[in-house]
Amino acid sequence: MLLNAATWGLMLTGRMYDWRSDGRGGMAATIASAVRRLGEPVARTAVRQAMRIMAEQFIAAEKIETAISAAPQREAAGYRFSYDMLGESARTEEDAERYTEAYRHAISALGGGFSEKPEYERAGISVKLSALHARFETPKRQRVMAELLPRLRSLALAAKNGGVPLTIDAEESDRLILTLELFEALATDSALAGWNGLGLAVQAYTKRGLPVCDWLIALAKRSNRRIPVRLVKGAYWDTEIKHAQVHGLPDYPVFTRKAATDVSYLVCAHRLLGASKYIYPAFASHNCHTVAAVLHLARDVHGTTEFEFQKLQGMGDPLYDSLMGDAARRTPCRVYAPVGSHRDLLAYLVRRLLENGANSSFVHQIANSEVSLDVLIAGPRGRLPRPYTPNPRVPGPLELYADRINSTGLDLSDQATLETMAEQVRMNRAAAANVAAPSGLTVLYEPGHLTSPIGSVKLTTRDELNTMIERAQAAFKVWSNQPAEFRASVMERAANRFEAERLELCALVVREAGKTYADAVAEVREAVDYLRYYAQEARRLFGSLSLMQGPTGERNTLSLNGRGVFACISPWNFPLAIFIGQVSAALAAGNCVVAKPAEQTPIVAQRAASILIESGVPRFALSVAVGTGEVIGAPLVADSRIAGV
Repeated sequence: MLLNAATWGLMLTGRMYDWRSDGRGGMAATIASAVRRLGEPVARTAVRQAMRIMAEQFIAAEKIETAISAAPQREAAGYRFSYDMLGESARTEEDAERYTEAYRHAISALGGGFSEKPEYERAGISVKLSALHARFETPKRQRVMAELLPRLRSLALAAKNGGVPLTIDAEESDRLILTLELFEALATDSALAGWNGLGLAVQAYTKRGLPVCDWLIALAKRSNRRIPVRLVKGAYWDTEIKHAQVHGLPDYPVFTRKAATDVSYLVCAHRLLGASKYIYPAFASHNCHTVAAVLHLARDVHGTTEFEFQKLQGMGDPLYDSLMGDAARRTPCRVYAPVGSHRDLLAYLVRRLLENGANSSFVHQIANSEVSLDVLIAGPRGRLPRPYTPNPRVPGPLELYADRINSTGLDLSDQATLETMAEQVRMNRAAAANVAAPSGLTVLYEPGHLTSPIGSVKLTTRDELNTMIERAQAAFKVWSNQPAEFRASVMERAANRFEAERLELCALVVREAGKTYADAVAEVREAVDYLRYYAQEARRLFGSLSLMQGPTGERNTLSLNGRGVFACISPWNFPLAIFIGQVSAALAAGNCVVAKPAEQTPIVAQRAASILIESGVPRFALSVAVGTGEVIGAPLVADSRIAGV
């Protein structure tokens, strides 16, 4: 009820718009009239009230002292607490320092008063690494290890000295390896030896969930400690899916079927319970079936009582109250309790709404009277297809489009990929280190390394430009009369070549345009997308027109063919993507091209043009004119032989 009421409040502005546009009489007209009179203040008030309702439901308190003072009553009933300081990723160093101090203050507030309890019963703190550093990402690994690790270590030392368990929260998959590196550094730090309060959250919806559990067990053995592990199903599913699609990854890092996540969770639980000498497992779930399965695994399979459940503040109370009420078989439950102001609530709240609003969510299903008890208690394994296949409603990252494949990207969260790209840049730099400047050629240098040559180019003269245009006019007759299917296949061959040579192209874009690795990868992918998109457009438009005839039966060549020679002038900031976008559109439509890239980035353009020609574009149908806008651009645009720009 609370979620629905709050969602209504947040959607009120949209509802108001609908009412305003509703011209019907009766109640709708009355509401519309009221909305017109009251307007936005009502919407603002409703949204504030909605946020207040949800804050009271999901936040323990605005200050850590208030949250601690309210805890004893629930602790008497057997509950434990882990406090989380609300706040998402730091965007600046000031943000990171503010979040760090908030965690430090919380550790100080929790220390001492709880230290007389056994270690695993004490109230703890959960730390979000992205809140401690504004660039918590693999490409910035050196900075992270030099700046974030000391900051995290100081918090861990404060937690150890204060007797406060500290758990590192899980985040997106592209931060997993970096998180494990930081955790390993703490776990093997001699200053933290003998302290079993250092824990980690593991997400079962990732395909690496079980290997991470195995890694933690091995780390516990190696570091001679017992590691608390919070096993969760995962809170970033939508982000993981969209991230993989946007970046053109070969597959998703998470399971696309909810039942597969549930099975993964139970497999991970089985593994952790079987290593209770080295792991203190905590099972975070609001799913009754999952809770029952964990109880069976712990008590009947592994014969252990050394574990706990965990729940979110404001959720799962009936389930865990019933468990805590059975004194003979009571299993401890820890409440994950966010602390902070209402302004920091939104991101946390959205994750809760996405999780529990999904049709496959147990919390959603148990409140739906149309879902039968048999469905609710069914084991997840029985809901999986055999043999297993991913969810057909979630197409793979490369299968987003009905008529073409998505361009393939590179996983820049993988250290090996980053090292491969860095090696390619070094090789290209070494190959060009001794480039000479023969008479008539100009040597270009990297904007970020002014002593490192990229290569040499010949500036185009006015006479050479005229020759390019004349040859393009002659090539037009041949190229424009090729079937649309042929021109499309040439574009697709070029796209495949671009992907096959993407490391070399990325290195060239990095060196000549001064782009980051991520921007260089995106540049090559956009060029590939342009080639495939215009290939399909050529088939759709020109292929369907090939049977058209004029009013007297003649072949309508204007509809079939291009218009002549195009001038394509591209900027330096997207030396490959915009260059290819213009050129591929013109070529796919049957035109010939004289391309003039920015004077700062002609080598990227020349390499791209050579791939197009090697893929089947006639030699003189595409030429690249190198020079300044004053020397080349103006006469190229003004030339009467140019059909389009």
